[in-house]
Amino acid sequence: MARNNVQVGGVPGRPVVVFSHGFGCDQHMWVAVTPHFADGYQVVLFDHVGAGASDLTAYDPGRYASLDGYAADVVEIVVELGLGPVTFVGHSVSAMIGVLAAASRPELFERLVLVGPSARYLDDGDYVGGFTAADIDEMLEAMDSNYLGWSSAMAPVITGNADEPRFGEELAASFCRTDPAIARQFAEVTFTSDSRADLARVHTPTLVLQCADDAIAPATAGRYVHEHLPHSTFRQMAATGHTPNLTAPEETARLIVEFLGS
Repeated sequence: MARNNVQVGGVPGRPVVVFSHGFGCDQHMWVAVTPHFADGYQVVLFDHVGAGASDLTAYDPGRYASLDGYAADVVEIVVELGLGPVTFVGHSVSAMIGVLAAASRPELFERLVLVGPSARYLDDGDYVGGFTAADIDEMLEAMDSNYLGWSSAMAPVITGNADEPRFGEELAASFCRTDPAIARQFAEVTFTSDSRADLARVHTPTLVLQCADDAIAPATAGRYVHEHLPHSTFRQMAATGHTPNLTAPEETARLIVEFLGS
C-alpha cells in the first residue's frame, strides 16, 4: 500500500474500480474522472513505482525491466485490498499492464477498460503501431540529453488539443516531477514492449476506448487490440489526443459507466 501510494475512496461495499495511470503521470491524472464514480463505486488509485508519491526506494531496475513487473504490482495491490474481482481501468501503457495482470490472475478482474491502448508501439511488417525503431531511438536520445526539454516539447504532442495549451503544460509538469532515470527506463520498456501475443490469453470482458488523432496510439493500434481480445467492445471517442482522462474526463467517465452497467 505504501509502495504504490494506494488510495481508496468512494462507497465501501460497492463494485471496485481501480484506475491506473500511464507513462510520466501519476494518479492525479484521474482527478477529473473519479468524481463520476464516487457515489456508486469504491475507487482505488495508485502510483506506479517511480511515479507520484510512490516509494522511490522500491524501484528495482531488474523488476521493472519489463511490463511484467508493473503487472505483478497490480496483482499484489488487488490481492492486498481483498476487494476483487475488480474493474481495472488502464490508460496508455497501463492498458497492457492490465492485460498482463488479468492474463496471470483472471479471477481477480471482472472487467477491463483500456484507454488509448497499444499492444506494440513499433511498426512490424503489416502491423502499424505508429513508430519506427529510429523514432524510438531518437526519443530515448532526446530524453538522455535533455529530459526537461524533451518533456516540454513532447507533452503537447501527446495531449493534442492545441487550442488548449494548459493540457500540455499540465502533462509536462507531471513529466518533470518524475525522476529522469526512472522515466527513461520506463519509456524504453513501454515503447519496446510487445504484448500482442498476450491478448488472446485474456477472456475478461473489456472496453477499448480509442481517441481520434492520437499521436501515441493510432486507430490501427486500438483496433488491433479490440480484434485480438476475445471479449472486447470498441468505442470510438469524440475526444482527441492521447489523454482523454485529462482533456475529456466527462466523456471518458460516461463511456466507462455505460460499460459497467451493460
